[in-house]
Amino acid sequence: MPDFWRSCGYRLLAPAAGGNLRVTDDFLRNFLARPELAPVPSSCAAELQLHDALMAEPQRSVDAPAIDAIVDDDARENYRIWCRFRDRLIAADSLEAAYLGLFRGDGVDVPPLFVALMTQILLRHILGDKADPMAARAAEMLFRPQKIAVTDEGAVMAADEATVEMLAETGGFGTLGELLSKQRTPLRTVDLDVLDVENAASYWERDERHDLSISLNRGRAALTALARVMEDWIAHFLGVRVSIRTEREIDDAHWVWHVGLDAEASGMLNDLYNRQTVDDTRLKRLLCLFRLDFDDPNDMRPALAGRPVWLAMAMDERARLRLKPQNLLMNLPLARLQ
Repeated sequence: MPDFWRSCGYRLLAPAAGGNLRVTDDFLRNFLARPELAPVPSSCAAELQLHDALMAEPQRSVDAPAIDAIVDDDARENYRIWCRFRDRLIAADSLEAAYLGLFRGDGVDVPPLFVALMTQILLRHILGDKADPMAARAAEMLFRPQKIAVTDEGAVMAADEATVEMLAETGGFGTLGELLSKQRTPLRTVDLDVLDVENAASYWERDERHDLSISLNRGRAALTALARVMEDWIAHFLGVRVSIRTEREIDDAHWVWHVGLDAEASGMLNDLYNRQTVDDTRLKRLLCLFRLDFDDPNDMRPALAGRPVWLAMAMDERARLRLKPQNLLMNLPLARLQ
């Protein structure tokens, strides 16, 4: 199996205690080379000086005057955000601890891009070097928004939202396609290949192209793979083993706990739990229900031990699916969090 998701910087991290990851100077330098922070021809002397200093010593202390001296407003704010984020990474015992810290206290104070990149890196670590290609593609759903299409035959397909938008804009012809689109010249229709068991190995040839769609219908390989990824995600962070399987409905007279995997599903589950009316339009946006069971009931709050936790994911009114894997880490009824 070839290395995958190489651009995320996973190989630049170092091992930490407990199978976790630790930030290195090279990892921070890789961040500084990103377009959001890399200098451009119009960068002022103060920005160039700060960037050079950080590339030489990524963990060096940066005082307010060094940032205030940057002329461009956007660049100045980017460095403030970056330094705050970097300080979080350095102060934490591990990348995992820094990730969990983002969702505690007053809420996330870094750009969604940084959260998505951390999620990708941690999933790359969890998937390991013997990853299944279907699991890798399913894991993309946890850090890249998906566009959902439901066919007349009932097939539910997920494709990378950014890729779909790019193809809709350019027809697959890049800059030329964008020019033709502006001139209202008809573009060819580009169909994304569907990844399934038979062609799963093809994922390794295009793992960073994000141009493979998957089926989210119950019983299909991608949905099963997503369940396994979520199990491993929980085990890595929380140290507990769970089993997750898809369900057609919540058939539970003693429904006691649920977790929405995205904002849309959270609202829907809350309303259903409180026996509020959920109209058909919203219900049709529900893509999948899962049942989560703790392998050891003692890992749950005593009052809930042995009861299932219901999970759901749903697309929004624009057919977008934006999963929040942190919900699985912050909202489960763990005994030690009482």
